[in-house]
Amino acid sequence: MHLILTGRGAPKAVVEVADTVTEMRMIKHAFEAGISATQGIEF
Repeated sequence: MHLILTGRGAPKAVVEVADTVTEMRMIKHAFEAGISATQGIEF
């Protein structure tokens, strides 16, 4: 069985028992330049 959890601030206990933990951080995002989300892509 595979279980995938998404979100921020995973509890330490979850991180400790997980096989894989990935942290993503934004480098650059169109929203910062005033570009709105595109229907069919972001929602």
